[in-house]
Amino acid sequence: MHKIIILALVFMAFTSVADEADVLTVDRVISTNLELAFPNDKNLQAKPSDFELVNYVIMSNELGERWAVLTLTNTSAGNRTLEQDHLLALFADGERKNPLQFKLNFEGRETQSMTVSFGESKFPILSISSRTEM
Repeated sequence: MHKIIILALVFMAFTSVADEADVLTVDRVISTNLELAFPNDKNLQAKPSDFELVNYVIMSNELGERWAVLTLTNTSAGNRTLEQDHLLALFADGERKNPLQFKLNFEGRETQSMTVSFGESKFPILSISSRTEM
């Protein structure tokens, strides 16, 4: 009987630690005036769109998951759909990645906040960008 109770306690302790590892925490905020000069050999850029990235908050967990809460504005008077290729994250190793697949509809001049995943990486996200059409 004691073995069963001890086994149950060990299992509960392990489950508690596992749950804590996947909890997202806000990463330290970096100044928006920070200039980074990582080479972009593949010339990766966000796809041009009518979306202005107003601000973002970067989050991660001990498992290496990288997430961000983004606030974007549709600068067009018409309806538009935001997709993953309209955004690009720069990681601390110089890698650039789009978030995982998503679609979000915006009405004309609408501002929305959303949470997106950039997958897993051992390097933190340093910045996120969008590119408005000219």
